[in-house]
Amino acid sequence: MVSIENGLELIYQNIQPTNLELIPIEIALNRVLAETVKAKYPLPNFDNSAMDGYGVSIIDVGKTVKIIKTIFAGDSISDDWTLTKDSAVKIMTGAKIPKGVNAIIPFEDIEKPLDNFIILPNSIKPNNHIRKLGEDIEVDEVLVLQGEKLDSYKIGVLASQGISHIQVYKKPKVVVFATGKELKMHYENIEPHQIYNTNSPMILAKSQDLGAEISFMKIATDSKNDIKLAIKNSLDADLIITSGGVSVGEADFTKDSFFDLGFKTIFEKVDIKPGKPTTCGMLGKTAILNLAGNPSAGLINFEIFGKAIILTLAGNRKNKLDIIECETLENLKVKSGKRTVILGKFDGSIFTPLKKRSPGMVKPLMESNGFIILEKDIDTLQNGSFVRFIPTQFHWFSDFQKSLITENS
Repeated sequence: MVSIENGLELIYQNIQPTNLELIPIEIALNRVLAETVKAKYPLPNFDNSAMDGYGVSIIDVGKTVKIIKTIFAGDSISDDWTLTKDSAVKIMTGAKIPKGVNAIIPFEDIEKPLDNFIILPNSIKPNNHIRKLGEDIEVDEVLVLQGEKLDSYKIGVLASQGISHIQVYKKPKVVVFATGKELKMHYENIEPHQIYNTNSPMILAKSQDLGAEISFMKIATDSKNDIKLAIKNSLDADLIITSGGVSVGEADFTKDSFFDLGFKTIFEKVDIKPGKPTTCGMLGKTAILNLAGNPSAGLINFEIFGKAIILTLAGNRKNKLDIIECETLENLKVKSGKRTVILGKFDGSIFTPLKKRSPGMVKPLMESNGFIILEKDIDTLQNGSFVRFIPTQFHWFSDFQKSLITENS
């Protein structure tokens, strides 16, 4: 049995990112960059006006000068053209600054021109309202690091460099199936002794939310032959996630079926309540995560270990769970001896544990937006204690591992 920390570290040591592909930046949202991108061009790539106004020389401060030219954004200005003494140009936002212009005075700061003459203020600051070449981005500046997830603003920076295609990691392919002859899919009729399979749709949705390509296999009955067939049909995936059949019951054949096919464990059993039977390993090049069948137990451990595997497969630098330190204002009694997960709600400042949070329940996963993990020596969480909250309903990841465990204050 491993600790949560050791289990995660073993995942990071044993799981490798997927292969690469080249894609247009227009479809790169939420993909993970497979190469570090440096700037080839400065931004802006010429000095330009930050305002609509008058381009002037500070040597003419306080003088009356003549407007001799109007320059619009996109106009080509010869390098030989220079603003002469006692003159000014009208210049629009984004237009190239010609030689001799070293300050921009906004239109509203000058009285209306009379016969194309204006009076300059007595105080003009050099470079006023001028965007200098390279002040935003310098040549060879690192723009986006390998392993960063691309958002709209990173894509905008790539576009500013004339980059049309980028190398990204392929989306991890995740296959999910559940085991148990008592399970039926939500589109089937059930008998009084049967239940609907809630785990697979939740795991599929969570995997897709993390950027994975998902595939669902039919429910495998509690027989080795059926489970082995499901496994063999899933081995083209980067990750197989199962729920159920990993405990010590007489019909719990999932792990044995994997072992029969050459499964090698990364870890087997975790020091956590609920979800102790959670198992992780490799079958050939495919990562395997066996989760408990109880919905809350299985999905909580997916939040911890499943997320880590998918983010690592995706090549994401931020593949570590991050925490939010906050306060709880309730007294909470728990059974000590094991690290215990408590589902609850975080409102931006306070964590409130759910009243009902049994491992076999489904609704607490919907009602909560995260959880805390209590150290094994805690039997009472006092009002006013500070806890480490781990979100489930929004993404909160880091590129280094923080302590996930709430300890005695």
